[in-house]
Amino acid sequence: MAFLTRAGFFTFIAAVSGVAQTAPSDLTQATLEDLMNIKVTSVSKKDQQAFQAGAAIFVITEEDIRRSGASNIPDLLRMVPGVNVARVDANTWAISIRGFNGEYANKLLVLVDGRSVYTPAFSGVYWDQLNVPLENIDRIEVIRGPGGTVWGANAVNGVINIITSSSKATKGGLVVAGTGSEERASGMVQYGGDLGGTGSYRAFGAYSNIENSPLLSGIDGADGWHTFSGGFRSDWDLSNRDKLTVEGNLLQNREGQTVTQVFSNNLPLVATINDPIQADSGDLLAKWDHTLPGGSDLSVQTFYNRYNRLSSGFRNILDSFDVEFQHHLAVGSRQDVVWGFDYRHTNNSLTSGYSVTFSPARETDPLYSAFLQDQIRLTSSLNLTVGSKFGHNPFSGFEFEPSAQLVWTPAPTQTLWVSAAQAISEPSIEASAIHYDAAVIPLGGSAFGVVTQLGVSNLKAEQLRDYEGGYRTALGKRWSLDLTLFRSYYHNLETVSPGAPFLAQSAGVFFEEFPYYGGNLEREHTFGGEIFGNWQVHHRWRISPGFSLLHLQPLALPAGIIDSSGSPGDSPKHQLELRSFVNLGRHLDWDTSLYFVGELTNGPVPAYTRVDTRLGWRVGERLELSVAGQNLLTPRHPEAAFEYVLNPTLIERSVLGRIMWRF
Repeated sequence: MAFLTRAGFFTFIAAVSGVAQTAPSDLTQATLEDLMNIKVTSVSKKDQQAFQAGAAIFVITEEDIRRSGASNIPDLLRMVPGVNVARVDANTWAISIRGFNGEYANKLLVLVDGRSVYTPAFSGVYWDQLNVPLENIDRIEVIRGPGGTVWGANAVNGVINIITSSSKATKGGLVVAGTGSEERASGMVQYGGDLGGTGSYRAFGAYSNIENSPLLSGIDGADGWHTFSGGFRSDWDLSNRDKLTVEGNLLQNREGQTVTQVFSNNLPLVATINDPIQADSGDLLAKWDHTLPGGSDLSVQTFYNRYNRLSSGFRNILDSFDVEFQHHLAVGSRQDVVWGFDYRHTNNSLTSGYSVTFSPARETDPLYSAFLQDQIRLTSSLNLTVGSKFGHNPFSGFEFEPSAQLVWTPAPTQTLWVSAAQAISEPSIEASAIHYDAAVIPLGGSAFGVVTQLGVSNLKAEQLRDYEGGYRTALGKRWSLDLTLFRSYYHNLETVSPGAPFLAQSAGVFFEEFPYYGGNLEREHTFGGEIFGNWQVHHRWRISPGFSLLHLQPLALPAGIIDSSGSPGDSPKHQLELRSFVNLGRHLDWDTSLYFVGELTNGPVPAYTRVDTRLGWRVGERLELSVAGQNLLTPRHPEAAFEYVLNPTLIERSVLGRIMWRF
């Protein structure tokens, strides 16, 4: 099928798809009761109603995704109050919850079907390597606040759990195609069906081509990228008590970035270059669910993932293997217990780059953990949940992460909850093994100095103690409201401290080295809140507003010591979102989102208002056409300017057209 692409205008995009299922549900026709009864699993690793959960949780539904106009997961997360999404360049995002944002934000745990996509080398997430087709996502559960009791390390300020649809729900064929001013070409081909009499499967292949974006100077950067990906999922009913899921994915990214770096092998050279990035990854997951005769259930999940990434001149190869056991049972008539244990083995290999070396260059780490959580029914409307995670990692040793939640539901349409929790973020391999030449300083004549960050092996885990509470209610048949307030105390935050300068040499060139050594000298506390709701204005029109407030208070550090965990200027104090869903006709949708993001003082990055809109037309049960515009208020604007090496690019006004055909 042919396409005609013209930058800045909607062009025809073709897709031939097949899914033998009914048309998508109508978001504006979902009642408030439907929204209150949404099931989640991320809070306690068991099914429960989101409305009655003792945590700040937001669910991005399958219909939210379809009507968002987004083409990637980071843009979907913009709709969640308290989540800060800042696009650094076309293939790099800084995403965090409740502050401490950065390209490698280390206080956020991201999962895909329970598989961690956390990067132990740098304590962050490579968002460009999340190759989950949006059409296959059942929901995204976002916990704002600690989730360490059940998920373990790095679930400090939040958990994002991306849950894909069962292959039983995606039988048939699906072809999706798109083109636009920024995303020049994208497409996916998928087919699914039955396997014997007890199983089902789907398999897909996808491609996308993203254009370069302009740098702050106005010239084009080198951040365009091409992605090829593929994967499969199969689901089996082995018996009336046993279910098995097996899934796997492959990804190849060819992209770039514009970086300004010290060149350690050619001192004192500092240069800005267009740097190619190569990222290849693959993963395989299997999960067995079994229901015991007494009604309790257990599961065993194992996964293996590998990536090979070349960026900034160095290559990082990660091999990770994980096996997890979980048991959910009732104890008596008042207690509901979930417990389990986990073992993970990671093998990291890191070569030298333009300005960085690692010693040791290879790290093999075992991680052990176990957790226990007990929900106790105190009365018919009052529940207490207590538990803790216990784990051992090779960097900071033994750690524990306890929590307690008290949930009161005085009426079916009201929930009040309070919680207290402790969570930790493990030190990264970078913090313990890095030798990074960060800057060159002229010293007069031909003399110069090099500012160097040196890793240390005795870092502690960063620690959070968090206290929060919330209220949820349905106000009649047209309004619902969800309010959360929090106060959080951080200890042992990572810092770098200056050491005594010394004379050094590289490739026969002598210079003064100014070393900075890692430490845990910073403390901060934060407070704020998030509020969001739903207003059914008309049976064809729904509005969903949201607002978040964040205030960070770092304690004063001694002169010369730098907070490397993040500063108040990394995250906005205020964020506002307003989403509108309108059914213009039975098969015609018009959806608009407005986002206000406050100033980032460390750039500075000015506050900005972003408007995205989408018009979608469903032709019968099988064909859907849509056109979406993003960042419509301004021709271009920055969202991030705080990365030490990476030169950020501007986000431009863009348009994207898509066609999706089911059969």
